Amino acid sequence: MAKVIENIELAPKVHRLRVEVPRLVRKARAGQFVIIRLDEQGERVPMSIGGLDRDRGLLTMVIQEVGKTSAQLCDAAEGSELTDVVGPLGEPTEIENFGHAVIVGGGIGIAPIYPVALALREAGNRTTAIIGARSEHLLFYREELTAGADRLMVATDDGSFGLKGFVTTALEQLIEDDRPDWVMAIGPVPMMRAVTELTRPHKIPTVVSLNPIMIDGTGMCGGCRVSVGGETRFACVDGPDFDGHRVDFDELVQRQSQYKPFEKKAYEAYLGRRHECNLERAMKDVTTAGEGA
Repeated sequence: MAKVIENIELAPKVHRLRVEVPRLVRKARAGQFVIIRLDEQGERVPMSIGGLDRDRGLLTMVIQEVGKTSAQLCDAAEGSELTDVVGPLGEPTEIENFGHAVIVGGGIGIAPIYPVALALREAGNRTTAIIGARSEHLLFYREELTAGADRLMVATDDGSFGLKGFVTTALEQLIEDDRPDWVMAIGPVPMMRAVTELTRPHKIPTVVSLNPIMIDGTGMCGGCRVSVGGETRFACVDGPDFDGHRVDFDELVQRQSQYKPFEKKAYEAYLGRRHECNLERAMKDVTTAGEGA
């Protein structure tokens, strides 16, 4: 069991959860992930590590509400407990002194680049963090990355904050002005793919952190298989980091979409139950207020 110490909304439908798992936090390293289960009947869901507080034994996860389980996690009350938080899983990001290291985070991928940025800086790199979202109100971790990296560049699709455009807009500018020696991208598959295509002609080593469908996280189910350099690899034990220039993104996109209709159906059913519960609470509050009048 893992106690939820904090649940804060960072942006619409994006929550930061901090859970107490001291043994896991002591062993975890940047780039790894965990698998959580809400209760005995809950599905196993992989979550990136968005922060490690070793002094307090707290694991940070940033969760975007896109399906039933992520919605339940966003609703988790402070003081409640998660049945399972298993990890650390996967291989940590290979950290060395590359020189000018650039970490690119898009959308929910902004969270896991933070511990990587800290590790790179500790290894002596000059670090630039690039983050992007559709609009300013969807951005988060700006303060953390301002402190955790030597430079922070921000891009928004609508131009409401920072550069107008995508993270690739900022990266392209950086390549022209201050060429990176190493790049890592974490976020939506189209974004990671775009980053690799941008760095490919410049022959800049580029790592991506993949998030395919995953069940057990130990290499047993094969659900997270990806093709890298023409070979089948398992993201849970061989990754999640891979050479972006060798990833078969076409196959990854196809596999990621397989269960979308089922996810949508389960999410809509949960939203209906959530609405009913909120309505019942509101009616109860009205009744209680009337009794006290």
